[in-house]
Amino acid sequence: MGIPTMPTKVENWKDEVYGNEIREHLMNFAEEGWDAIPDDEHDAWFERFKWWGLYHQRSGQESYFMMRIGTPNGVIEPGQLEVIAEVADEYARGPAENPEFGDAYCDWTTRQSIQLHWIKIEDVPEIFEKLESVGLSTQQACGDSWRNIVGCPVAGKDKHEHIDAWPVAEDLHETFKGDDDYANLPRKWKVSVTGCDEGCGQGDINDLAYEPAEKEIDGETKLGFNVRIGGGLSRKEPRLARDIDVWVPPEKAADIGHGMSALFREYGDREDRFNARIKFLMDEWGPEKMRDVLQEEFVDFELPTAGEDMRDQYTYNAGGNEHGDHVGVHEQPDGNYYVGLDVLVGRMGVDDVYELAELADEYGSGEVRLTQRQNIIVTDVDSDRLDAFLDEPLLEDYSPDPHPFMRGSIACTGTEFCSLSIVETKNRQVRYARWLKDNVELPAGVEDFHIHLSGCTASCAQPQIADISLRGMKTRKDGEPVEAFDIGLGGGLGENPQFADWVEMRVAADEVPGYIENLLDAFKAEREGDETFREFVADRSEEELQALADPEETSYDDPYLGNTKMTWYPYVEDSDMQSSPAPTDANDEPLPSDD
Repeated sequence: MGIPTMPTKVENWKDEVYGNEIREHLMNFAEEGWDAIPDDEHDAWFERFKWWGLYHQRSGQESYFMMRIGTPNGVIEPGQLEVIAEVADEYARGPAENPEFGDAYCDWTTRQSIQLHWIKIEDVPEIFEKLESVGLSTQQACGDSWRNIVGCPVAGKDKHEHIDAWPVAEDLHETFKGDDDYANLPRKWKVSVTGCDEGCGQGDINDLAYEPAEKEIDGETKLGFNVRIGGGLSRKEPRLARDIDVWVPPEKAADIGHGMSALFREYGDREDRFNARIKFLMDEWGPEKMRDVLQEEFVDFELPTAGEDMRDQYTYNAGGNEHGDHVGVHEQPDGNYYVGLDVLVGRMGVDDVYELAELADEYGSGEVRLTQRQNIIVTDVDSDRLDAFLDEPLLEDYSPDPHPFMRGSIACTGTEFCSLSIVETKNRQVRYARWLKDNVELPAGVEDFHIHLSGCTASCAQPQIADISLRGMKTRKDGEPVEAFDIGLGGGLGENPQFADWVEMRVAADEVPGYIENLLDAFKAEREGDETFREFVADRSEEELQALADPEETSYDDPYLGNTKMTWYPYVEDSDMQSSPAPTDANDEPLPSDD
């Protein structure tokens, strides 16, 4: 007999309470207040709350939550952005102010969602009421279920699409959000739908990816999607999604969604959360068995073999100058324009969010869309009003024509709020981008250059697919512990995706800009013709890459070099843990000590 196995403690918590039923408990805790959550049940309830979009913030910030709002495919419909701003303005102000972004802001994420911080559990019922009044929800924005569906942010508005993927993404969202049969999966389930020739849905790094493909059916060429399975970036074990030799027409996309997520529900690992992702099941089974099990056990129709895919046309994040990130001014098929605005590290102060909502109403349809590059797009701008929109003062700060170092900067939440992060991220990447813009010249013709900064190995900033990848670490400098980064080079997606090659380990954070400057000097000196940086990296061995440049101190100054993980908030003068006001009551007043 084999050794009996046991589900993880998280699985036991989920067996007790999970899915839609969490909401009733959440509302009860909201009515009674933070201290009604039993101390010995914090971990269990915080894990469950994620299903309704609430992550408890880190040590020193007890009683505060991050709230994630899911917006499928990044679509924020007319009237919704103003409500998002209202919620941030009224409920997302904590006991401390961020020196770059103030005390209320919205974070646009790499999965086309919205994150707010400093949320009190007591305010959740009012927040839910406001959001749901305009069709927004936090349901399944986190947790072990179908997450926010991502895809081309301009689906239905783009001249470069083979098939409008928005109706498919919307149908998947409506089908699986709140469906009890798929509410409790072994881990998160990330889905991408791409219909364009740029490949900006980033299907390669999702659990389930629908990618445009054509297939001859009964003598007629039809457009649909090839299916790929098992992509992901976390745990220092990135995987690219693999082709399982299945083509699906748009009307059958939900059937594949049912089948694949049910397969994962039944066969995913519930005994080891580190291995509870479909990418590890794909490692074990391979694409052929994955297809066979899907066919035999989880769909009731014959799966067509894969069609002729269009990946050879993919340009998004491909290392060239294609600008597939949708920043800039682009004509829609209907003659109107969409305008992609660069939002440095994806964070926008609440006053600017209000103003953007007004401008979207004034110049467009009121609809905006979020991208996987943490940027925001205003759609349906009338051609006669385009110049006036581009002259608006707000666009000086959120430019449709930004410098490459500003355009290519992505950062995760970091130690400001996240318990997993090892280093400070957003404010640091802002400082990196500004210093590089002012002090470093890119080689001639290089207009796209991506630097992704992630605070830990969870890879929320998607560092493995950047020109320069930064992954938070710790090191010692002059005998003192300091924040540091592993540095990777040459990642990207496109037709032939590849992950970054990690070439420098534990570089002190204040020496990273100097390393980048020296690296780009070497690139300029050794570059052949119009070779892209990604091609330059791919053409060299790891030893050659390591010899290209050294870290170096420069005029760049890093105020967050110390261990920000040991602070209650990195940006306040008195940041020691014992100085934290948390936990607090519904009015942000410190609760009495248990001592």
